[in-house]
Amino acid sequence: MPHTINQQEINMLRTELEMLMKERQTLLKVAGIAAGLVAELDSHNLPSGTEEAAELLATSINALSEETLKDALGVVHAEIVN
Repeated sequence: MPHTINQQEINMLRTELEMLMKERQTLLKVAGIAAGLVAELDSHNLPSGTEEAAELLATSINALSEETLKDALGVVHAEIVN
């Protein structure tokens, strides 16, 4: 018995995909803003008790693929400066 996708299933998948794409855009925006914040921080001048959180954030941003980081920076209109 062949499996076919009916119109209702197609519509459900389309809706789910649209929701995931919106979520991705939101996450890219958050990542881009966070990357910009980390780039501007002076690690020697952080308020006491924030070093661990800043390190965790920086490590998480560095774990992003180059393509994802570029997408995130693009969403917030920032760029990588050497």
